[in-house]
Parts: sequence; C-alpha cells; structure tokens
Amino acid sequence: MTSKPNNTIVVKKLLFLVVAMFGFGFAMVPIYDVFCEITGINGKTSNNAAIYQGQEVDEERKITIQFVSVIKRGMPWEFQPEVTEMTVSPGQIYQTSFLAKNVSDNDLTGQAIPSIAPGNAALYLNKTECFCFNEQKLLANQSIEMPLVFFIDKDIPEGVHTLTLSYSLYNITDKQQENAVSAL
Repeated sequence: MTSKPNNTIVVKKLLFLVVAMFGFGFAMVPIYDVFCEITGINGKTSNNAAIYQGQEVDEERKITIQFVSVIKRGMPWEFQPEVTEMTVSPGQIYQTSFLAKNVSDNDLTGQAIPSIAPGNAALYLNKTECFCFNEQKLLANQSIEMPLVFFIDKDIPEGVHTLTLSYSLYNITDKQQENAVSAL
C-alpha cells in the first residue's frame, strides 16, 4: 500500500527536477553574460567600422596591445599576426596586419571572430578597418596580408595597461555553400 504514495512523490520530484533543469538552461545565457562582465573575459567588439575623427593623442600614456591568432578545427590555414605586440598611445591611429595562407588544395572561406581581454576595455578599442568585418576567401595555396587599422579611445580607464586582441579563425566554406544552394 505504501508503494502508490511513494510513486506519486517520486513523480512529483522528477517533474520538479525537469522544470528546474529547463529553467536553469533558459537562464544560463544571461548568467554567463553577467559572469563574463564581472570577470572581464570574452570582450566582444563591434563588427562595424569606427570613424576616426582626429582625437587628441595622449602621448603620456602607453598601452600594450598583444595580438593573438587561433585557428579552429577544420581550418587548414596558417594564420598569425605580423607583430605579436605593439605599444600605443590612446587617440593615435595605428596599422598592423595578420597573415593568412590556405595550405590546402581547395578554395576555402574563413571568418575571423575577435575577442578582447579585459572585457571592459572592448568598448575603447575602435577598428576603422579590419579583416574581421568580412569573410576571407582564399584560393588553394593562396597567401594574403589582412590589414587591421585601429585606435584606442582616449577615455579608456586608467587601470588598463595591456589589451589582448585575439582572433579565432573559423572555416565557413560549408555554410557559404549551403547559403548558395538555399538561394536557388
């Protein structure tokens, strides 16, 4: 006789667990965004070109920018920054490049996704020209120099002395082909 009430209790607990798991899964994205903001990781940058309007240059202040490149799985490219580090003054415009080479025998399309650390500094790094704004198509065994033109806003917080600008390169060739087929 006690098994029927026990089954009801177990079913209620399992239903509560399912609802709680769904709620937690639903809340994960905003929780993760808050976590990233607090810890300063995963700084997202704008995918739109900034307009440089001749800001006042702060020659007294120096900020080190580190450039990092990451190639994601399935991307047979060589990809690295021309320089791994620059010392810059806020308000001044700078130019550097990233070098890419398609080492496969196939034409491939890549997309670079930027990330800045610390995350709170992402608002102050302005790119006027960046290869990350567009997809990069390289023919088989083709090499390319991809420019990056940027400036650091002079209003960057005083506590920021080093920025790390990282680009993760993804193979989007299949996605492009899918889009071309669906457009037909």
